[in-house]
Amino acid sequence: MRSGNPVLKESTFLDLGSGAVVSRDGEAMTLNGTVNKTGFLLLLTVMTAAFAWTQALGPDGTPAPGFSVYVWGGAIGGLVLAIVTAFKKEWSPVTAPLYALVEGFFLGAISALYNHLYEGIVMQAVMLTFGTLFALLFAYRTGLVKATENFKLGVVAATGGIALVYLATIVLGMFGIQIPLIHESGLVGIGFSLFVIVIAALNLVLDFDFIESGVEHGAPKYMEWYGAFGLLVTLVWLYIEFLRLLAKLQSRD
Repeated sequence: MRSGNPVLKESTFLDLGSGAVVSRDGEAMTLNGTVNKTGFLLLLTVMTAAFAWTQALGPDGTPAPGFSVYVWGGAIGGLVLAIVTAFKKEWSPVTAPLYALVEGFFLGAISALYNHLYEGIVMQAVMLTFGTLFALLFAYRTGLVKATENFKLGVVAATGGIALVYLATIVLGMFGIQIPLIHESGLVGIGFSLFVIVIAALNLVLDFDFIESGVEHGAPKYMEWYGAFGLLVTLVWLYIEFLRLLAKLQSRD
């Protein structure tokens, strides 16, 4: 039960020592419960994103004084809550909604800026994100795409490689060094963005499989929140990558 999503992994549902399913008291995880909680988390994200959208930019389209607060506060706060949730999954009924709220501030501010620079780009990214979600869900449910062990290993390896590239970008950026080509609007940059989007999308397949496995193995009820949280993490990643790709394409015009 592996997933390329770093917050959805084997240790989530299984005890690494005994290999047994995590003990639970009361009800077990259900698919409908996970779907409902995913919808709720998305609603919370949209609510705070809409608020940040209206506050992030001034009348002339320049960043408002609170812009950096929404961006960095949302990004850092979301990262902290994601780490806490990953290590304390039993806290997910509280930390998952908090993550959705905080991440919404980041997404709203960034989306407002992107939409100011490239009008209409946000709606395109939203449609592509959810179009990808439902297309892969259909492919998974109909058996067109199967999360085999080799498939999982490939996606996990590619996801780890992308994470290392982004980490290197952040670290080198602190010293004024930029990784050439991949973050630019040239063919290499566009190709890199397409590759990242494909890997992010394939992570959705692994997440579907992981949640379904948790339901089949009778994971604790709170894991519905954790499964929804993990799916939201992937959707946020996919949405941001679509924004980056569309911005690169439009900057070439």
